[in-house]
Amino acid sequence: MPPLTPRGQYPKGVERREKIIQTATDVFATEGFEGTAMKRVAELVGVREATLFHYFRGKQELLTAVLAERDRRSLAAAGEEEAGLLLMVRSAERNRDEPGLTTLYAVASATANDPRHDSHGYFKERYAEVVAALAADIERRQAFGDTRSDLSAQDLARLVVAVSDGLQLQWLYDKDVDTAHGLEQLMDVLLKAPSRTDQSLPSPRPIADHTPGKGRIGSS
Repeated sequence: MPPLTPRGQYPKGVERREKIIQTATDVFATEGFEGTAMKRVAELVGVREATLFHYFRGKQELLTAVLAERDRRSLAAAGEEEAGLLLMVRSAERNRDEPGLTTLYAVASATANDPRHDSHGYFKERYAEVVAALAADIERRQAFGDTRSDLSAQDLARLVVAVSDGLQLQWLYDKDVDTAHGLEQLMDVLLKAPSRTDQSLPSPRPIADHTPGKGRIGSS
């Protein structure tokens, strides 16, 4: 998704806007995005809290820009071997260290279904990109015989995304829920190709990474 930069801003305004996004991402990651978080961001940027929204249409647009920055950072932190399903698991592991951003994503994704919502376009595009990237990875795994082929790659990709989002939603209420571990279990149970000895049981072989490059962040 391209940066959410309003047209016609002067370079200094663009620079200040970017500083706000970077600072808000850092603050929200550990301190959350409610309560005094916005005041803390303003203090670190060196402006009044009300001034923050001179660079955004409102709070929700800033939150959406923070989510996009979260995606960018996750991809930047990923190793060259991390893509598709593997990237989703690794991103879920990194999310443990950013509880505020993980909460922001879970809450925003559940409320942005209205097309008029400032985050609607972000989530619609993100879901489409994530499903496409996972499906491409699963298709490659199916070609190698490592993943079941009785279901389409896209159907399997959507199930993986659904479980990831569902586990994150449960995590909001129970911090002992481990999304990364849950995804690994799902892959063992759902995606494994049937063994030769029993076509009804999943194969015990670990998932091998056959994806040559990285796509958009796989985890929610």
